[in-house]
Amino acid sequence: HWDMYTADTLRFEKLDILSQRGIGHIKECAEIIRRNRGTKVDVHRVDAFKKDPAVLQQLRTGETNGCFYIESPAMRGLLKKLRCDSYRGLVAASSIIRPGVAQSGMMREYIHRFHHPGDFRYLHPVMEQQLKETFGVMVYQEDVIKICHHFAGLDLADADVLRRAMSGKFRSGKAFERIAQKFFDNCRDRGYPDELTREVWRQIRSFAGYSFSKAHSASFAVESFQSLYLKTHFPLEFMTAVINNFGGYYRTWVYFNEARRQGAQIHLPCVNRSEYKTSITGSDIFIGFIHLQHLEKQCAEMLIAERDRYGAYRSLEDFLERVPVGLEQVVILIRINALRFTGRSKKELLWDAHLILGNRQKKDPMRELFPVKKRDFTLPELEQTALENAYDELELLGFSVTIPPFDLLQTSYRGQIMAREMLQHVGKKMRMVGNRVTVKHVRTRRGQWMNFGTFLDAEGEFFDVVNFPDSLKRYPYKGDGIYLIYGEITEESGFPGLTVEKMAKLPFRPDPRY
Repeated sequence: HWDMYTADTLRFEKLDILSQRGIGHIKECAEIIRRNRGTKVDVHRVDAFKKDPAVLQQLRTGETNGCFYIESPAMRGLLKKLRCDSYRGLVAASSIIRPGVAQSGMMREYIHRFHHPGDFRYLHPVMEQQLKETFGVMVYQEDVIKICHHFAGLDLADADVLRRAMSGKFRSGKAFERIAQKFFDNCRDRGYPDELTREVWRQIRSFAGYSFSKAHSASFAVESFQSLYLKTHFPLEFMTAVINNFGGYYRTWVYFNEARRQGAQIHLPCVNRSEYKTSITGSDIFIGFIHLQHLEKQCAEMLIAERDRYGAYRSLEDFLERVPVGLEQVVILIRINALRFTGRSKKELLWDAHLILGNRQKKDPMRELFPVKKRDFTLPELEQTALENAYDELELLGFSVTIPPFDLLQTSYRGQIMAREMLQHVGKKMRMVGNRVTVKHVRTRRGQWMNFGTFLDAEGEFFDVVNFPDSLKRYPYKGDGIYLIYGEITEESGFPGLTVEKMAKLPFRPDPRY
């Protein structure tokens, strides 16, 4: 085996074979649509997807949660700022979002030039000739080669070596220094001002290592359109597939929120309705057993196989007789209310489960020839509150289903405005309340930490905030949860944000059992 550098020296072709879950959720979504709606979807009609007005509207408004490569907060923001509504625009956006373009300041410049094509000057006529499609901004790796060749006069082989060296795929430092020097020498020979040469070199160097080739961006955009088409026309089936394939940008609870936002009714796991993975019937989504912490896969598979073979469970006693699982596993199922079909409270079921199983050892399944009626006991009424249920869900699933997270707060305050109202208050200082979704940590040029945060408001809508170093030192994030945030509402190309001045995590109501 050789590393990529040795293979390159030996003139071997190197192929990168990558696995990614986007293809998986597209394939599974088509299967779920066929089962749930009886409709066969051809996910390869990409040319039609590119012209679908509803799909383009979803793209323009950044309604891309769950869609391959275009669901991150930064990407959703870029799509809205560009009002992206075409395949060609998405191809460019897929490369512009890469770190180098943003770090060089050229992403913001691209957005400005996109909206004001007559309000900028090209650095040099060569930039207009070679990069007119992208308003004079180097977006793709090929752009580095073109500018090195046409602007600086490097031959194409040297230009490609320079591109690869900047991306860490070429380890000869001497060769890089030789070609870099040739770049500056050629520019000097052509009479370019030193300031112009340095600026072009800065743009090349700042992003070459992070950019995509145009073919890469184009192929990613195809997959993004496939995802976007499915989300636009089959949103519930699509979100179910995204949940089942894991590996998205966000955690699972965010995708369940999106499914609910799209009109789904989310149900807790049920021994008579749920599968191992999350399933959908009509608009009812049943959370799969796979999401239950500490529930053994073997237990879930046994109860599903028994149900599929002999029919739905009729009672707790019937379930325990047919499925040979231990008390610990039964307690998990009862606490998540997976036996709610019995009509009995969790505490009653827990009492009965302990009474029936006790310390009984697991046994092999054996169906009774003549079922024996079990003796009934009358228990005093055992109170079970909705808040207790929510804490069980938080412990076992990682998120609450029966009570919205905001209703767990000690306060009823939900902020002065919601995400949908932010553009009406640009320039004003407002208070907002949001459930933390994700935080991106970035170092400034001075080496200080700043954060970009994404939240969901009480209506389930995203909003984005920025925490600059001074504010972040005084008011840091304190883990997951719901925050009260105070700061100025900002706007960039129609995309709102909030610059944080103060922030505090809000307390939940305590679990009444402790």
